[in-house]
Amino acid sequence: MAQVDVEMPKMGESITEGTVIAWHKQPGDRVEQDEILLEI
Repeated sequence: MAQVDVEMPKMGESITEGTVIAWHKQPGDRVEQDEILLEI
């Protein structure tokens, strides 16, 4: 299984960290472009 880094989108100049509140995919699930993976 390939490992891919996911970058957090810019949310503002002063925000440098985020907390994952919900995962929409399980390990091993296929993820398509523009598909929701998680919620921050």
